[in-house]
Amino acid sequence: MKHRIVILGAGYAGASAAGRLARRLHRDDVELTLVNAEPDFVERVRLHQLAAGQDLPARPLTDLLAGTGVTLRVARVTGVDVDRRTVALAGAPGAPEAELAYDTLVYALGSSLDDHQVPGVAEHAHEVAGRPGALRLRDRLAALAPGGRVVVVGGGLTGIEAVTEIAETRPDLDVALAVRGGLGAWLSDAGRRHLRGVLDRLGVTVHEQTDVARVTATAVVTTDGATVPADVAVWTTGFAAHPIAAATALELTDRGRIAVDATMRSVSHPDVYAVGDAAQADGPLGNPLRMSCASGIPMAWQAADSVAARLTGGRLPRMPLAYVHQCISLGRRDAIIQFVTADDQARPAAPGGRLAARYKEMVCAGAAWTVAHPIQYPVRRRRLTASAPAGGERVNSADAPAMRG
Repeated sequence: MKHRIVILGAGYAGASAAGRLARRLHRDDVELTLVNAEPDFVERVRLHQLAAGQDLPARPLTDLLAGTGVTLRVARVTGVDVDRRTVALAGAPGAPEAELAYDTLVYALGSSLDDHQVPGVAEHAHEVAGRPGALRLRDRLAALAPGGRVVVVGGGLTGIEAVTEIAETRPDLDVALAVRGGLGAWLSDAGRRHLRGVLDRLGVTVHEQTDVARVTATAVVTTDGATVPADVAVWTTGFAAHPIAAATALELTDRGRIAVDATMRSVSHPDVYAVGDAAQADGPLGNPLRMSCASGIPMAWQAADSVAARLTGGRLPRMPLAYVHQCISLGRRDAIIQFVTADDQARPAAPGGRLAARYKEMVCAGAAWTVAHPIQYPVRRRRLTASAPAGGERVNSADAPAMRG
């Protein structure tokens, strides 16, 4: 009987893991199934472009998986039973729920908008955390007349990229950014100067030290009682892990992410691996790796290589993960490349401008290319060992390779 490997989620991490496993393991020995709610691969790092009205090419997962032997199953995950090793799936509306069994599970369901339980966000705010939300925001922005007021809440990477994209695409709108602390507080001095200059050029009003208490249909209300008028509010204050894991027996962190060792293996269930935003892995100084494709793709490689090593009797991989920079688009014609330390702290250098924008575009295109080409060198598919149990043999965390991020 073939060893059944099920991968949940086809974002950057899940799709990369599926493709890499297909190139690591022999097709006669394994059955690889990739489950995703949509038939297309979504370039999440470009959703602010989609929301601003730009057309993004469709990337059918069937095309990305062609020739790999991976079976795509378009369905929504409704539950995971880690004791019975089954996944509950919901397909088309009205169709009965199905059950999918696994021997090894790679959990990559990612994350969604974190509303921080702020009143009014769910009812009145838009988001760019997923494709449906980005499309709804796109339609709402298209319906705004000149002079319409847009307030983006959140001064992180997503908020900055969203507000600059909207302001550049729609210069006829009144666009503002509400930031809890200082603008670009995590950037170097050079990065902050460039960011502020671009926002000034685009006519974006910045509200710093602004903590939002609630969102209404016409405004963003701060904790000190001030009101910022908003025909459209865009919520970008961070991401929360997909809630399915919380209903399982998997050990989670205090942020609801699956606790994993250095091989991306669940610390509580050895037949489950978790990658991307769904998992919390540590960087070189014990810092949690941030939710991003910069973390998710290397985590997927680590998990896939670890699964393959354990099932074939090979050596566990040692794949160091160290951050180099944060690439921040500021519309289509500008960007910041903030160089960082291995543990993601800003270095002084932060070049910006058109050249940085071209580099950022190369990074985005490269991330999508990596999903379709998870190994950039020839590899021989290895056969499973007769003694390999479901999930592979248990390896102590102390023996696992450390990831630097």
